[in-house]
Amino acid sequence: MRVITILLLLSVFLQTAVAGEEQVLIVKANRAYAAGAFTEAAATYNKVAALGWESPDLYFNLGNAYFKMNDYAHAILWYERARRLDPGNEDIDFNLKVSNNKIADQIEPLPELFYKRWYNGMVTLYPSDTWAMTGIIFFILSLALGAVYLMSRVLLMRKAGFWTGALLLVFSIIFLLFAWSGHSSVQNTNEAILISPTVTIKSSPDEKSVDLFVLHEGAKVQLKDQIGTWYEIRIANGSVGWIPASALEKI
Repeated sequence: MRVITILLLLSVFLQTAVAGEEQVLIVKANRAYAAGAFTEAAATYNKVAALGWESPDLYFNLGNAYFKMNDYAHAILWYERARRLDPGNEDIDFNLKVSNNKIADQIEPLPELFYKRWYNGMVTLYPSDTWAMTGIIFFILSLALGAVYLMSRVLLMRKAGFWTGALLLVFSIIFLLFAWSGHSSVQNTNEAILISPTVTIKSSPDEKSVDLFVLHEGAKVQLKDQIGTWYEIRIANGSVGWIPASALEKI
C-alpha cells in the first residue's frame, strides 16, 4: 500500500510539473507573439503541442503565428485542427477562410446534397460535448415525463407526459447522433494539408508514373489509401491521384 501511495503521489507530481511547464511555455509564447516575434512564438507553441496539450486556443494561436509569418499552409493546418476541437467558432472559421484565400489552389468543391449540407452544418454548430450533454439532458427529461405518463391518474397529464416525453426522446437520439458524428470527425485522420510548395500528383505510387495535375502548399486533401510512403488522395472537386507522404501533414 505504501508503494502504491508513493507511485500515485509521484504521478500527480509529474502531471502537475508538466502542466506547469506548459503554462510557462504558453505565457512565453504569448509574450513573443505580442512583441512581434512570430517565429519564436510559433516554435514555443509547437513545444506545448508536442507535450500533448490539445486546445482550440493553442491551435488557433499557432495558426495566427504562422499567418503572421506568411506561412499559410501551416496556418491552415492549425486552424483546421482548432476547428475540429471547436466547430462553429466564428474567429477560427474567419481566419481559416482568409488563409484559404491566400493560397494558390482555389478548388471548386463538388455540389453537396442539401440534406448532407444541413446535417454537417448542424454537427459543426456546437462541439460534440455540447451535443452529448444536451442529448443526455433531453433523455433524462423524457424519462421523467415517461414516469408522469405511468404514474399520473389524470388523462390530460398522461397524454402530455407521453407525447412530450416521446418528442424529447427523439430529440435526444438526434443530439446524441450529432455528438457521435462530431466526435468521429475529431478522431478522423484521413484529411491532410499540403506543406510542400509544389507537388505533382501522380497516377500511381511511383515517381515515374504519369503526371495528373499539380497542387500547391495549403491545399486540403482527403486520404483514401496508403502504399509505402505514398498516399492516394482526393481533392474537393473529385480528382484523385498519388502523392508522397512527405509532402503533406495530417490534420
